[in-house]
Amino acid sequence: MPKGKRKGKSDRGRFDGSLHTSDDDSYNDNNSIISNCSENKSLEDGEDIEEFAQEQFEDKLVEMLDGLSQKSSQGRINSIQLLRKALIKKYVPNFVRERHFTICDSVEKSLKKGNGLEKSAAAELAPLITVQLGEEDAGEIVDKTLRPILITIACDTSVNATARAKCCLALGMMGFLSGRQLGDILSLMQNLEGIFSGSYLKGDGSIPNITPEVANLHAAALSAWTLLLTNMPPGSLTDLISSKTLPSLDQLSELLESPHLEVRLTAGEALALIFEEGRKDNSDFADDFAMYISETFKKLATDSHKYRAKKDRKQQRATFRDILSFIEDDIVPEIQVKFGREILILDTWAKRKQYEALCNVLGPGINLHLGENDLLRDIFEISAPIVQPHEAPAHAQQHMERCRKRLINAAAFKARTISRAKNRDKRSDF
Repeated sequence: MPKGKRKGKSDRGRFDGSLHTSDDDSYNDNNSIISNCSENKSLEDGEDIEEFAQEQFEDKLVEMLDGLSQKSSQGRINSIQLLRKALIKKYVPNFVRERHFTICDSVEKSLKKGNGLEKSAAAELAPLITVQLGEEDAGEIVDKTLRPILITIACDTSVNATARAKCCLALGMMGFLSGRQLGDILSLMQNLEGIFSGSYLKGDGSIPNITPEVANLHAAALSAWTLLLTNMPPGSLTDLISSKTLPSLDQLSELLESPHLEVRLTAGEALALIFEEGRKDNSDFADDFAMYISETFKKLATDSHKYRAKKDRKQQRATFRDILSFIEDDIVPEIQVKFGREILILDTWAKRKQYEALCNVLGPGINLHLGENDLLRDIFEISAPIVQPHEAPAHAQQHMERCRKRLINAAAFKARTISRAKNRDKRSDF
């Protein structure tokens, strides 16, 4: 029996347009994409190309948002990850502002009903929404909506440790960016301390035996706690430690004895930041403790135990050398971050912590956001660069022109491909 013609992908879900097709409406195979698009926009115009690329990018974002509500758990995870990568790659505050309720609702559902992987993916997306929105009321709405469920998951011992760690980091970043009142920040810091206190020494002075996954959770909670510490009002730190609202220096120093590298490093950074903030108000802040803890820092800065990985020993020695230099000589090693034609100088432990936390959220997109995101520029006090077009060297102008032409050609090729694909479908129907 002869088999009928198989339907291709282009035939799926489409009516037969040939019933109403005339000779005038038939597809002209000689038409080019340039002639088809010339009535609407000129691909030779740089502004039109940029607008076209922006429209294409936002169309993809809309498709990703639609994918957040699909039934498949893995499909939702994929959509969340794609959306996160897209928001890292480009700064689109207007798009996020118009749809922040939809995004928040999807993230909240994934946090409540998803498995460990979905909870982790949703927790990674949550602070990125706040970074995109910046200092807007919408950012505070996002924080108020997602904070309760994030705290619940972070403190739930039945949830996967990795998902809890992601929630801790999200809480730290969202709390830092939202600019909440001191009472709200302290309440969140106490929740986080309740998590990383599991790495304090036991009552008999012995080191608790915890798994690497739980150690990473404690390090994440302590890292978020330290980030929130950079938001403390001037002059409040000493009183908060004295009143036991915040953990004592002795308690935090116990974390330096942890067998897990991340816990030791994060504890050292937390102590350095406390000394930095304390010395702003009193140059003799905790001098007796500084002498005691310097010995511990020296041991960690010269650690040569062979049972630790060579990479871990190297990282630990470098970090604690910097911390020891600050405790003893009040010197913070300066770090320069170049982005575009600008340079960001990290000359305090607070700035280093804030930059590290933002890098964890934005990854490779940190340089783009430092150049375009007003919130980040305000945090690091980056002034607007003064650049005169004629100051650019000739080879730089040539490079920019080549890049512009390459973008125009790429956009034209993409538009041509899309148009031809549509016209092929019409031709097959005809």
